[in-house]
Amino acid sequence: MNLYPYLPIFSPMMPHGSFMTPQPVQGTNNWSVLEELQRQQQQQANTSLPCPLGQTPQPSHSWTVAGSTTTALPGNAPLYNTPLTPMTPFTPAKPDPESSGIVPQLQNIVSTVNLGCKLELKTIALKARNVEYNPKRFAAVIMRIREPRTTALIFSSGKMVCTGAKSEQQSRLAARKYARVVQKLGFPAKFLDFRIQNMVGTCDVKFPIRLESLFLTHQQFSRYEPELFPALIYRMMKSKIALLIFASGKIVLTGAKETTEIFEAFDNIHPILQCFRKK
Repeated sequence: MNLYPYLPIFSPMMPHGSFMTPQPVQGTNNWSVLEELQRQQQQQANTSLPCPLGQTPQPSHSWTVAGSTTTALPGNAPLYNTPLTPMTPFTPAKPDPESSGIVPQLQNIVSTVNLGCKLELKTIALKARNVEYNPKRFAAVIMRIREPRTTALIFSSGKMVCTGAKSEQQSRLAARKYARVVQKLGFPAKFLDFRIQNMVGTCDVKFPIRLESLFLTHQQFSRYEPELFPALIYRMMKSKIALLIFASGKIVLTGAKETTEIFEAFDNIHPILQCFRKK
């Protein structure tokens, strides 16, 4: 027997959402108790949250304001605006006009030249001085000279790679000396298509750098994995120069083919590094 006829009769064993879900028992009024409570809650919600002028109330109690979406949270009076535009990393568009006084120093220059003839590497290895040749390990003759202190890789096709020079003039002079050595061994070597392929420079900004903050702010330009390599790799957007930035303030610049590219890359990165200086 139901002692309270205006409450629904249900059992906890009835599955929720099925055809056996209990329904409220109608009272003497036209509205059931549950429907009356729902209607009162709806009226209170409509009166407690006034809408801006010119807009109609919405069931979810939210409306659109120019540039953001305002949502009323249940039980909280203040409203919070959610911005629609995400933040972008800050990058200075122009280098610092004040000169830093730091000049990158060239440490290595890689150049190539074409000797214009086929070469017998075994003959060069037997007759020339300061030469290494092991065809099982590397298919080129390794030749060295003392002035300028450089190393050359000479291939049988006539191509030669010169490394170790400190300037463009030294690299060209060393390549001509290697070509002259090959000529003296009886090969019709020439000096063709001399090109600088890579320049490596180093410098020190004299202050420690917060690499983690630099990486989080410039993720689209940099790569930082301290478990694999201690330096942050920063790639310039306009040129193909890559910078290895260490936490101590030491910087290695590589990938340039002209000296001016290294200087411009450092002038662009120096004001950025000053923003992430450790204090």
